[in-house]
Amino acid sequence: MAVTLTPAAAARVRSYLAETPGGIGLRFGVRKSGCTGFAYVVDIAKAAGPDDSVFETDGVAVRVDAASLPQVDGTEIDFVSQGLNQQFVFRNPRVSAECGCGESFSTDADQAA
Repeated sequence: MAVTLTPAAAARVRSYLAETPGGIGLRFGVRKSGCTGFAYVVDIAKAAGPDDSVFETDGVAVRVDAASLPQVDGTEIDFVSQGLNQQFVFRNPRVSAECGCGESFSTDADQAA
């Protein structure tokens, strides 16, 4: 599988990269958080990690560390605008549960552990 960007997300990341000296792509992963287990982490990558998997969409590199990959593999990242609000949206086929506020998620593998 792979982590992919929609055209809107790729355009938004390219604009962030243009404003970030030394940016080499998007860093995408997870951290332990919330009542359900994991929260997404998105930032501009400024250096390659030794265990990064790199997925490219429309010329934009998405870097995912080895520890995060099992939770996010297959995710499509979109960028949506609704009224005055703009945000990245994650369509992750591995998600099996989310907390009520939408802050955290878990996968079947997490729940079995």
